[in-house]
Amino acid sequence: MSAQAHSINDSREPADADGSDPGPVELHARNVAFDWTQTPLHWIPGHPVASNFISVLNLLLPEGERWFVQTYNEALPLVRDDELAATMRGFIGQEAMHAEAHDHVLWEFLDHHGIDPRPFCRQMEWIFRKLLGPLENATPAARQKHLIERLWLIAALEHYTAILGDFALNNTWVEHGADPAMTDLFTWHGAEEVEHRAVAHEVAVYFGDSYLRRGRAMLVALPVLLLLVNRGFRFIMKSDPTIDYNFFQREYHYFRGVRAGVLPKMWKIVFSTFSYFRPGFHPNEIGSTAQAVAYLAASPAARNAS
Repeated sequence: MSAQAHSINDSREPADADGSDPGPVELHARNVAFDWTQTPLHWIPGHPVASNFISVLNLLLPEGERWFVQTYNEALPLVRDDELAATMRGFIGQEAMHAEAHDHVLWEFLDHHGIDPRPFCRQMEWIFRKLLGPLENATPAARQKHLIERLWLIAALEHYTAILGDFALNNTWVEHGADPAMTDLFTWHGAEEVEHRAVAHEVAVYFGDSYLRRGRAMLVALPVLLLLVNRGFRFIMKSDPTIDYNFFQREYHYFRGVRAGVLPKMWKIVFSTFSYFRPGFHPNEIGSTAQAVAYLAASPAARNAS
């Protein structure tokens, strides 16, 4: 481990991309409560493909977030910096709440509308619990090395969750009359991803500051993420009992959603990978903490739960 930890409140970190400096932010989990009884399957009116594409995240996130929590709980006892440890505990709490919120969507929303998530969930369980789980029956040195590799992989994935979080805060869902509950779910989650976007990077640096590890993790994260999103999208489109689009129809409606601002531009997300490889890159370059915190203070789900 490096001799000195870096926390998200470190004064040496750059200001946000918009030039603002919101000051120290104490991470904490926010209780949320959502009611899915009135949410239609195609929750963005006139955009069934865009609705399903965003809903894919509900299939991916619960197991992925639990893997984040499990890995950080494994790493936390090894951290000797009190400030970084407190930040990690806040991150763990937020990710655990994300997993729980999206898990409810699987059964109270997707399953309710005739899309059985069980086959896809079993695949996600195998990936995150078996393939990416901690090493068993290995030497302490091997387990430590494997832990560091997983921490860098989480940092690489958090690069994309921050980008998607920034999109969630700046899209046109509300203008297009999207369902308030689903809009709030993804915007609340996205805002917390922007709020804690530097944590995974700082934790990985603390355990093993290595440009090689950083780059290697990203070379794994990007193709795996694209594969899982594409697989999830094909699964949910095939399972959707209300539409039967062929490949060209799906592509047409996907790009229609991009033009309308209800879907992110995938090429921009992929292109953002290059910034991650820049030696001086820092996650604060993505999004605005002030914007994220402002939304979290006004989120209907968070306010209702409190």
